[in-house]
Amino acid sequence: MSRLSGRRVIVTGGGQGIGAAIVRTFAAEDARIAVLDGCAEAAARVAEDVRGHGYAVDLADLAGTRDVMDRAISRLGGLDVLVNNAGVMRFSALLDMEPAELGDPFALGTRAMLVTTQVAARSMIAFRTPSADCAGKIVNVAGVCGTADGGQAHYAAAKAAVVALTRACAHELGAHGITVNCICPGFVLDAMDLPGSGPGRTDPWSALSPLGRLAESGDIARAALFLASDDSDYLTGDALNVSGGMALH
Repeated sequence: MSRLSGRRVIVTGGGQGIGAAIVRTFAAEDARIAVLDGCAEAAARVAEDVRGHGYAVDLADLAGTRDVMDRAISRLGGLDVLVNNAGVMRFSALLDMEPAELGDPFALGTRAMLVTTQVAARSMIAFRTPSADCAGKIVNVAGVCGTADGGQAHYAAAKAAVVALTRACAHELGAHGITVNCICPGFVLDAMDLPGSGPGRTDPWSALSPLGRLAESGDIARAALFLASDDSDYLTGDALNVSGGMALH
C-alpha cells in the first residue's frame, strides 16, 4: 500500500525546487495533488507531470489566495494534507536594511501561511468523520532553527516566525485531529549550485555537515512525506531539522 494512497494534497510553491520535489515524491505515493505557485507555467508543468492540477497564485494577495485554495479544495473533493513551502529569498546587510524590507519574507511566507492554514483547517474540520483519528496534516517549510547566513536577517526572522506559527497552530488544531509540523532544511544543493558556478563552490558549506554533503531537494521531500503520512500521527508542533547535522554548529 502506498503511503499517501488517495490523499488529497495542496503544495504551495510547488512549481520548482523543494516544492516540486515534494509534489513528485507525494505523487509517487499515489497522492492526488494541486500545485500552487506564483509562476503559472511552473505550476502547470509540474502538475502535468503528476497528473495533478496547477494554479497560479499571488500569495501576497490574501483574497486571491483564499479563492485559489477554495477552488483547489473543491476540485480535489476535500483536503487531507497541506504543504506550505512557498517563500521568498532576499539579501541585504543588516546595517543597510530598511525596515520595509521585512515585508516580503513575511507577506509571502508567514502571512500567506496563516491564510492557507485557515482555509485548509476549516475544510479538514468540516469533512472529519467521528472515526477519524487524524483529520488532516499541515507541513510547513522554514529554515534551520529559523537562522540564516549573513545578509539574511529578514529571511531568518520570517522563518523563525514560521516555527512559532507552527507550534501555535498545532496547539489550537490538535483538538480537531489536525497535526501541524515544520521542516527546517539546511543548505540545499539544488538552490546553491547554480549554473555557471565554479567547481568546489559548495565545498565550504558541505564541510559544515558531519555527513560531508549538502542536502538535495529529495532529502527534504522524504522528510515531508514522513510528516504527511500515518507514520507521524503522534507528532505535532515539532520542527524537524533536515540539515545533515549543520544545526550542531
